[in-house]
Amino acid sequence: MKHILVVDDEIAILTLLEYNLKEAGYTVDTANNGESGYKMIKTNEYDFIILDVMLPGMDGMDICRRVRQEDIDTPILMLTAKDDEYDKVIGLELGADDYITKPFSPREVTARIKAILR
Repeated sequence: MKHILVVDDEIAILTLLEYNLKEAGYTVDTANNGESGYKMIKTNEYDFIILDVMLPGMDGMDICRRVRQEDIDTPILMLTAKDDEYDKVIGLELGADDYITKPFSPREVTARIKAILR
């Protein structure tokens, strides 16, 4: 069973993603801030990471940058309310594998995860 980490400061989004990903057959861990999410990445092995861009403390872009600098190649999907092309390009250049904007469909997130993991 694939193990996914979801890092988002909005509890409703964490709950929605956790429920839908578990229904799709994944094991899911969650974190509601950047620091705890980063610590979880460093201490656990994940098959996939979903990062919100705007997190309290350490933001998703910082986490993505650090993870890639440490040669952790776990696929990363950036999740954000920012839909500006510049932000998407920066996220992808920092090492994210995909970028999806809020509001989103949980089915689309699940489909993107499956596609990236193929």
